[in-house]
Amino acid sequence: MVNGEVTSQLMADFAREAERAGFVAMGVASAGPDAEREENLRQWLDAGMHGQMAWMEDRFAQRSSAQELWPEARSVICLGMNYAPKSDPLALAGQSDRARISCYAQGADYHDVVKKALKVLARWLVAESAKRGLGETGVKVFTDTAPVMEKPLAAAAGLGWQGKHSNLVSREHGSWLFLGEIYTTLELAPDTPEGDHCGSCTACHEACPTNAFPAPYQLDARRCISYLTIEHKGPIPPEFRKAMGNRIYGCDDCLAVCPWNKFAQAAHTHARFLPRAELAAPRLAELLTLDDVAFRALFSGSPIKRIGRNRFIRNCLIAAGNSGDVRLMPLVRALRSDADPVVVEAAEWAADQLTAVP
Repeated sequence: MVNGEVTSQLMADFAREAERAGFVAMGVASAGPDAEREENLRQWLDAGMHGQMAWMEDRFAQRSSAQELWPEARSVICLGMNYAPKSDPLALAGQSDRARISCYAQGADYHDVVKKALKVLARWLVAESAKRGLGETGVKVFTDTAPVMEKPLAAAAGLGWQGKHSNLVSREHGSWLFLGEIYTTLELAPDTPEGDHCGSCTACHEACPTNAFPAPYQLDARRCISYLTIEHKGPIPPEFRKAMGNRIYGCDDCLAVCPWNKFAQAAHTHARFLPRAELAAPRLAELLTLDDVAFRALFSGSPIKRIGRNRFIRNCLIAAGNSGDVRLMPLVRALRSDADPVVVEAAEWAADQLTAVP
């Protein structure tokens, strides 16, 4: 590597800037191809485990290798921002009048927060590289929305390892990290990958309400409640509706039971990800009344907004059907005349479930 001492000092200073920007974890991975990573992705796609997420396959080449997405890239700086919850993510499991929203979606939209911080760091990196005689440095920033294999790259950069639930696990921050990447033309020394520390533990698999893990380190998205409530379009398959309980956006169960989360400290949680009061334990009865305007107002600045009102109300109706609370019946019946056929189908199902309540 050319200018090794200069780039080494540059990254030491960059780490301090990253901490100031709100990141708690950082590492560097090569932007070059990784045959194992590519093969794992191909096998997962060939098995159809991505469900309706066609973009995973459509941009396979760019996803499988950083340099396929940007040929000039030489290194990937991987960063993590903490969103560890202050309360038990499973606390609302038995409260049928309340809806459960995944921890990551109770605060500000991480896409906006993480990307803004990444842009600040990228500008710093370009300016400092020039000052230190490293020439013109190219950078691109990503967080979740581009064809980037964030978890494998973060694992390669030493931020943690992909656990048996397929999510990244950090010995210091547990499972509660939002990931972001800076692709750069700089030749940087890659960090040492973190070893696997799951051992014989299978807590995440045992906790999954829909048996979404066909084998350790494999997730069948088609069975995952996070996928079903967020990415899946159309009616929720009947076989998963009871298992959804009162989860209306995402699912934290496999993360919440991971023993490594006992080391995660909510004190390190980024202030923007602290839960909004109205989203921490929302009442189903109030959510079922949302029209499109009210939905957009309530979820302004939230990642929930992107699924739209109709898909959201579909999820709430499944929760209503599971609640056993006949007081919700008038709201459910009203939605049987909704303009969206998927909402109507979910309302019919919920009404049938509540009618059967003794």
